[in-house]
Order: sequence, then structure tokens, then C-alpha cells
Amino acid sequence: MTEDAEAVRISMWSGPRNISTAMMRSFASRPGCKVVDEPFYAYYLARTGLRHPMFEEVIASQPTDWRLVAENLNAPLLSARLLYIKHMTHHMLEEIDLGVFRNHLNCFLIRDPRRVIASYSAKWDRITTEDIGIRRQLEIFNALTQLTGKTPVVIEAEDILKKPEEMLAKLCAALGIDWCAEMLSWASGRHPEDGVWASHWYASVEASTGFAPFEERKIALADNLEELAVEQQPYYDALRAHKI
Repeated sequence: MTEDAEAVRISMWSGPRNISTAMMRSFASRPGCKVVDEPFYAYYLARTGLRHPMFEEVIASQPTDWRLVAENLNAPLLSARLLYIKHMTHHMLEEIDLGVFRNHLNCFLIRDPRRVIASYSAKWDRITTEDIGIRRQLEIFNALTQLTGKTPVVIEAEDILKKPEEMLAKLCAALGIDWCAEMLSWASGRHPEDGVWASHWYASVEASTGFAPFEERKIALADNLEELAVEQQPYYDALRAHKI
């Protein structure tokens, strides 16, 4: 059993379509690291009633009380020293007490809004500021900065894709954990820690065995989505100013 005083919990705060599942794969490849996939998703759907793909399956797969979710995340670790939690910021409704993450290593994974929106629009037709979570990401960043007295770590998705080993090593250093070369690769296919929603959202990462090479793609958004991207830009820029 691991003594909880020695346990390290990393809360990685991201929006959707932001290499967040690949990052979860990367940390899961570390010896002695347990990962948790979007633990507040069922709570979010239960509270909002949004009919996401696989709504019923998601609701049935997790607790829908945010307090119980937080309690589980902060429970003693029995078989690992490191816990990596993949969060979607839009799942964190305002009633959640962010103080439960005070003792976590909080890190923010960011991506250009136009890239996020282009990827998200290929999977679902409802896209709002609330859905993509960039504004909420900045709100959580500011709240955790105030709660902890520390500026959380910020890392950009495209930087990781361009230089995975260099940037993951920088991330580990910023978090105060050892660099581990195993983070660069993983087995293809579905993984045991994947949420039940994986069959809808995770096709590309299931086909992967490491971070995909960076590709500079031309993005063309419909007028309404371009307007949405412009609205998100100040929130993204505020976070980007802190990136490693």
C-alpha cells in the first residue's frame, strides 16, 4: 500500500478535442501511475440534461454527485504513487468547490480555439462557449491560482505534438516529477481506464501508439463558428501567456 502522504495527484484541465486522451495514455504508460478519465462527466450530464452521445451509458458508469466524485479522487491511493486525472473544464459547473483540488498539482492543457472548434464540429453539431470550455478553463485557472497561491502549469497541445519528448520532459520538470521515457508510447486499442464513451470519441487515439506528428492544417470555419472562435481568443491568450 502506498502511504497517502507520498501520493501525488495531477489534475490536468483541458477542453475537448485537445490531445487530452493522448496525454492520459502518456501518463498511463508511466510505471506506478494510475489514470482517471473525465470523472465528472456523468455528474455534468445529470445536472444539465444535455443529450450527449451515449448519455445513458455515461450516467450509469459514474457517480452523479460531484462530492462523491471528489471524495473518490482524494481517497488514499492503494496501488500507485501517482494519480493523473483527465478533466474536462466544461464539466465543472459553478456549484463545485474547487478547493477539493487545492493539494493537487494543477496543470492546464490549452489549444487554439479555431483548432478546437474545427475538431469538435466534426463530432457534434452543438458548439457553444460552454461546450468547448475555454472560458471556464481560465476561470478555473484563476480560481486555483487564488486558492493555492501558485500559478498552475500551462502547456500547449501543438507544442507537445511538435516536440513530444522535449515538452513532456519540461512538463515533468514543472510538475516536480521524474521524466519517464515510457510516456512517449503506448499500446494501440481500447484501454481499461477509458470511459464508456470511448467508442464515440476515441477512434483516432485507439489507432495510435504515440503522439501523432504535428501537421499544419488549413482551417476553414463557418461564419458562426468563426465568431465563436473570436469570442474565445481572449481567454486562450490569457492562458497562453503562462505556458511553459
